Amino acid sequence: MHRSVTAHLTARTRANTSMAFSVAVARNAGYSSIDEVLEITADGQPVTPAAVEDFHGGLLHTLTLQDPATLQLTYRAEVAGSATAPQEDDADLLRYVRPSRYCESDRLLPTSYALFGSMQGRELLSAVREWVSGNISYVSGSSRHTDGATDTLLARRGVCRDYAHLVISLLRAKDVPARLVSVYAPGLSPMDFHAVVEAWVDGAWHVVDATGLAPRTNLLRIATGRDASDTAFLSTVGGSLTLDTLKVTAVADTLHDDDGTSPVQLA
Repeated sequence: MHRSVTAHLTARTRANTSMAFSVAVARNAGYSSIDEVLEITADGQPVTPAAVEDFHGGLLHTLTLQDPATLQLTYRAEVAGSATAPQEDDADLLRYVRPSRYCESDRLLPTSYALFGSMQGRELLSAVREWVSGNISYVSGSSRHTDGATDTLLARRGVCRDYAHLVISLLRAKDVPARLVSVYAPGLSPMDFHAVVEAWVDGAWHVVDATGLAPRTNLLRIATGRDASDTAFLSTVGGSLTLDTLKVTAVADTLHDDDGTSPVQLA
């Protein structure tokens, strides 16, 4: 498999603004090659970020600008091969079954048991995906960045991260480890960064995407975490900025069929 991805953004920063970018393809020993370029300029002058390793092969690029500036970031990557499946890790199985900032599984425990009763394993994954897909409307711009799974459940609308947070919460409420993955998604329309779920069932991490907007077999991992607070493509960790433009592309040599129900792992 061969995939080509790009991300381009522009922003205006205030003085003493520190940023963390999560746009690079996650490292995985299964890929035969990753050819990538990251270019960042401030007022047209090249700047060099620091690279910080994140969980599950993720890579953060951090940067601090002392003076206000117009910032441009361009990332390009060509990825050949398929990823090696994530292995079992006891810490992960604890970390990803706990409630988190946007995934209030403790609040949604009664809801999850009322909806899914004694379901377990792949039957539960399928039921949760179908319920969220059938009861939440995908509406661009309908949610706030502060909304969690409970807000999505009540509003019955959202975007991909909202779908993912609700799926994660309903699964964790039934003691299934589940985590959010930001991905490049060939076939997605409209094109953007995408958010899906990985759930630990039958000794493996399976991809769940209740939006059904892109084939799961073509997804390319960027970042993995408890929820969107761990996987945002841009975070300010000091100062502030205004994001002006964002453009993402992702293409694959072959787009695979995906009925949304078969067991799939990130490739």
